[in-house]
Amino acid sequence: MGDLLWTPSREMVADANITAFTDWLNGKGHDFKNYEEVRRWSADDIAGFWEAIWRYFGLTSSTPYECVMRHPEMPGTEWFCGARVNYIATLLSKGEGDKTAIHAAGEEGPARKISWDELRRQVFKVATSLRELGIKPGDRVVSYMPNVPEAAIAFFATASIGAIWSSCSPDFGSASVIDRFGQITPKLMFASDSYRYGGKDFDRRTEVRAMADALPSLEHIVHVKGSSADYSAEPVTPKAVAWQSLLDRDEVTDFAFEDTRFDHPLWIVYSSGTTGLPKPFVHGHGGVLLEALKFTHFHLNLKPTSCMFYFTTTGWVMWNILLSGLVAGSAVVLYDGNPMVPKADRLWELAAETGMTLFGASPTFLNGQMKAGIKPNKLYDMSKMKSILLGGSPVMPEHMEWCFENLQSDIWVTSQSGGTDVASAFVGGMPTLPVHAGEIQTRCLGVDVNAFDDEGNPVIGEVGELVVSKPMPSMPLYFWNDEGGHRYHDSYFDTYEGHWRHGDYFKVNERGGCFIMGRSDSTLNRYGVRIGTAEIYRTIEGLEEIEDSIIVNLDLPGGTFFMPLFVTMAKGAKLTDEVKAKINKALKEKYSPRHVPDRIYEIDAVPYTLTGKKMEVPVRKILLGVALEKAASRDAMANPAAIDYFVRFAETQTEYKTAAA
Repeated sequence: MGDLLWTPSREMVADANITAFTDWLNGKGHDFKNYEEVRRWSADDIAGFWEAIWRYFGLTSSTPYECVMRHPEMPGTEWFCGARVNYIATLLSKGEGDKTAIHAAGEEGPARKISWDELRRQVFKVATSLRELGIKPGDRVVSYMPNVPEAAIAFFATASIGAIWSSCSPDFGSASVIDRFGQITPKLMFASDSYRYGGKDFDRRTEVRAMADALPSLEHIVHVKGSSADYSAEPVTPKAVAWQSLLDRDEVTDFAFEDTRFDHPLWIVYSSGTTGLPKPFVHGHGGVLLEALKFTHFHLNLKPTSCMFYFTTTGWVMWNILLSGLVAGSAVVLYDGNPMVPKADRLWELAAETGMTLFGASPTFLNGQMKAGIKPNKLYDMSKMKSILLGGSPVMPEHMEWCFENLQSDIWVTSQSGGTDVASAFVGGMPTLPVHAGEIQTRCLGVDVNAFDDEGNPVIGEVGELVVSKPMPSMPLYFWNDEGGHRYHDSYFDTYEGHWRHGDYFKVNERGGCFIMGRSDSTLNRYGVRIGTAEIYRTIEGLEEIEDSIIVNLDLPGGTFFMPLFVTMAKGAKLTDEVKAKINKALKEKYSPRHVPDRIYEIDAVPYTLTGKKMEVPVRKILLGVALEKAASRDAMANPAAIDYFVRFAETQTEYKTAAA
């Protein structure tokens, strides 16, 4: 951990977007000598930094802004008061002509290409049709579509006219979608009849009809043909109109974007909803635009010659962030399907075909590649790939080393961590900094983020709560239907008044490297020592015998603890006493005796949320006797059957309740 793995070349530093921005700042009276000086200024002078972003990228407004910030105390900060910007108007202005804006592919066949001109043409047609259907600024438009170009076009069209977008992917069951869309009373829904995953078509007509029946606010449903020609033969509901009917019109040559306020709602995205209704985060046009410009240019180093990919679905905020690559003039790659089907190297084949310069996926995906023995640079031309972005779960040094060995020896391997809550990252990559094993390179620009101890003091080299002390433009405007903002306040500001507590355990070392230690509400607190679950996973999932794992700590009566570890085994491996001893030895030697679980159990699968998070808190609650329906929502799970093991465990393995006594 911490070994130096990569250092940027002089040429890369000179060509980096952050270098040009630093030079521009110095020309305005600053004297920054390195990134850390820029970062500290950006965190100290939040208003000055974001005004610099506005000016550097040449943003314009039909009315001038009166001030950069009003009410700097959180929550309730107002940004660029009086300004009017439309996120989509800026995004669609970043490319032109026949240059490819979107590559779109599935499990088989070549990628489909959509040029910038064609993208604008379709967006303007769909947006005009939406206006004719009576969609007005502030109306909610929702989507139940796979990761296909039509979903992106529908989003751009919706936001371009000031309507508010919200999306769920078609692998969500109808109850899960109704939990989300039912809170926001949508007026129109785009819906696909089917999607394809793992070589199989999945019929979603029944789910769409159930949603239509449960959402009385819906006035229109637009039927987007799915993967199966059989299912697409009839409308998803009797009154649905066809997607093609929105496009069957003359060219729209005089399209006018809605001149939206800086804080006009852009989209509604949701928390995982593992317990209770998912929280609906409302983000604004201006805040998302500023954050997207900053993040894509400086932390991803995207350029008009770049091609960005991240493996995601339309139900995860990473889809929104992927599309934000267009604000840098970059092309983006949409992939719909199983990343390991019909062959385990499918995404690397697509990378070579599309000329991806940035490849994004989760460490879990890399685990599968490592265990399958895939060596992309032996199979395909990886010469255009400049960087790989790993996110969604903690990154192990082994993941980084695999990238250097199997992609390119001089590839920039970056990790990031943020949240759906802010539609961006708190900590991430920087192309001018070195990469150290197991570390996230730096805290992001314009984010005053620190690790806080229990007394609310920032600490270095110690694990604490991830806390943001100054506002970010992309923080939620509010939660939908949260009268008085009480739910918003209680979610982030009830621990450190005036400071955003995100809910992650976090550490910053002396050189500025960052570590996400796992969710603080799932932290293993043994005898007063807080242990991040990421430390456990980083160690044992590097063992060849272990496929996956989940660990919880149970506080039992009498001040005792019981910390069980549950593992799924790699193919052909068995959980023998020798393997258990190997796990315990690795944890004890790498960390401490407190990291060693009390018992180890074999399971078939680790339960995950729909957004790929291990369900540590619901598992802990179930093992402590909370009923399943109060601990977790099956509709919010990627693999609902996986939770049943823990229900049975709580009912039958009662000896664990006294095991630590």
